[in-house]
Amino acid sequence: MTAAVPIKAMAAAMPIEPRLSGAPQRPLLTLAGVAKTFANGTAALTGVNLRILPGEFVSILGASGCGKSTLLRLISGLMAPSSGIIDWPQSTYDATGQAEPALGFVFQEPTLLPWRTVTENVYLPLLLTGVGKSEAQGRIDQALDQVGLRGFAHSYPRQLSGGMKMRVSIARALVTNPKILLMDEPFAALDEITRSKLNDELLDLFARKGLTVIFVTHSVYESVYLSNRIIVMSSRPGRVMADVPIAMPYPRNEEVRTSPQYNESCRMVSTALRAAMTSAPAGP
Repeated sequence: MTAAVPIKAMAAAMPIEPRLSGAPQRPLLTLAGVAKTFANGTAALTGVNLRILPGEFVSILGASGCGKSTLLRLISGLMAPSSGIIDWPQSTYDATGQAEPALGFVFQEPTLLPWRTVTENVYLPLLLTGVGKSEAQGRIDQALDQVGLRGFAHSYPRQLSGGMKMRVSIARALVTNPKILLMDEPFAALDEITRSKLNDELLDLFARKGLTVIFVTHSVYESVYLSNRIIVMSSRPGRVMADVPIAMPYPRNEEVRTSPQYNESCRMVSTALRAAMTSAPAGP
């Protein structure tokens, strides 16, 4: 199998700090007192308060079953909270008064349609909104370029490696030009080498496209490497137990993983995670 063309090297990425500095910014997203209880009585989340600012890379960290994925689905609008408020104060509209796409969602599995080519899979979000194929082609090509898969446009999922399939999933999320990219443990099933490479490529996209990213993971090491802020969740029902800033500058590269600052940040986040996992459940 031919290897995928790599995305631009991390060294070419511009530092991200200016997007987070200066005068206080209005949040892109605010959650206030958000809770979710399912029909079977399972309380997944309770009392979640969270603000996401433009240009942040925020990881949601916690053990399996703590409500991380549920929180991401609430943010995306795929399900409704049982109580609380999810506010988008910076919604924008196009010339016709239609709300502009704000979100791209990358799931745990690539969820590609096996009978459709790479191009056709990336086109799906635009097809569902009524954008014609000829009109969409330029955006599809751009999205594939951004993930290094232009040369695989006519391939089928069965012809791709696991990492390449995940790149297609990311391209499908990017084709709508979202402001916020939601990612639900997208690299968890990949081998360590591929996962590390895709971490770097994701940070490159984050820098070049000026994205805001909300990234669900259960890996302390991945969250510290990627993020400038980590939200640590308690055991179910999930709630925010710690909001940990990661002060390491961008761009980041392999040398960061062996730096004293990275190791200290991992230790600090691990301590917060252990405390969150052993905390008493929230009361009614």
